Amino acid sequence: MLAAAARALDAGDVLSALKRVALRDDAAGLALRGIALARLGKRERARELLQTAAKAFGVAAPLGRARCLLADAEIALASRDLRGVDGNLARASRDLRALGDPTNALHADCLAARSLLLRGLLSEAERALRALDMRHASDALRAEIQLAWVELHVRTPNARAASAALDGAESAARSARIGAISQEVKTARALLEGAAARLVRTGREQVLGLAQVEVELRNPRGLLIDVRQLSVRAGQVQIELKRRAVLFGLLRVLAEAWPAEATRRELLTRVFAVMRPNDSHRARLRVEMARLRRSLRQLMTIEATPSGFRLDPLAQSDVRVLLPLSESEHAQVLALLGDGEAWSSSSLATALGVNQRTIQRSLLALEAAGRVRATGRARAKRWLLAPPSEFATPLLLPRALQLL
Repeated sequence: MLAAAARALDAGDVLSALKRVALRDDAAGLALRGIALARLGKRERARELLQTAAKAFGVAAPLGRARCLLADAEIALASRDLRGVDGNLARASRDLRALGDPTNALHADCLAARSLLLRGLLSEAERALRALDMRHASDALRAEIQLAWVELHVRTPNARAASAALDGAESAARSARIGAISQEVKTARALLEGAAARLVRTGREQVLGLAQVEVELRNPRGLLIDVRQLSVRAGQVQIELKRRAVLFGLLRVLAEAWPAEATRRELLTRVFAVMRPNDSHRARLRVEMARLRRSLRQLMTIEATPSGFRLDPLAQSDVRVLLPLSESEHAQVLALLGDGEAWSSSSLATALGVNQRTIQRSLLALEAAGRVRATGRARAKRWLLAPPSEFATPLLLPRALQLL
């Protein structure tokens, strides 16, 4: 009965599998029920069942216990519950490798890399992906690993490498014959071929694809102000202003106005939100502009004009501003929710590195505007885009038969 339920799960027949294990309370039966409910979207209940199954396996069956803990960590990651998930995945990988299950250990390592990607730790994620031992990878795992590479290359960005990794994921998905993986590959291809950013040059705006964004970032000529990374670069020189929001705001207004000047009223209105400037505001503008000059003196000069200020790049041909596709006060929160998964406020705060209360205020404002919706209550409360995203990105639970 257990083997039949496992085969049904692997074939995608979740309801048939549930019929076979719905009344079982042994460790393997609980584990299979947990996986089935996870695939139906009942993640909270699925985690409860898997944790109970891990206890039921206990020290007498350490391999089954480790596999249940891995499945629980995977559901936590898919639920965007990032608290403690890295430690759990590292422990699962170590235990599974020691117990002679390199395939699931590799799966845990890949999930750990995807967790780093969720947090935006690209260098750490790349090191984790390069360290993966592909010798024990199944077709499903190969697809998952290649999709992680796609996500990394999209963020880097590297359009050619992303396309090659996506082709590899598509080939592995065909061999695996798992519908969820094939759908994930289709979603990734649509995102890869779609618009990626906007570019403003001499007052004109255009929409760029990923390959065009890569060209702009690698262009050795010109001054590029990257609003997405809060940085400015010219050739090999890059200066970040992530912790100096006022200075970057002034730089952006000057760059968007180039080659013309930016008026003092425009700078005060857009950067300081001042509608009726007085002498105190103008004095602060002079102070902050002096700080901006000192910070970027190796890349540009900023000249005062009768009505404002003008940016002049040093030995550069033009000034470009790279913008995200959409901007709002809550753009970063919306970007994370855009993956189609349900996030908790604590996980959003962890991923963005900000206070949870700040995230909660942002979510309430977005809910009032009809941009997001909440599901569940109390600690089980999760947030989604409203209406729900067309696509969701499923993670890959270990094959059910391996839990037996």
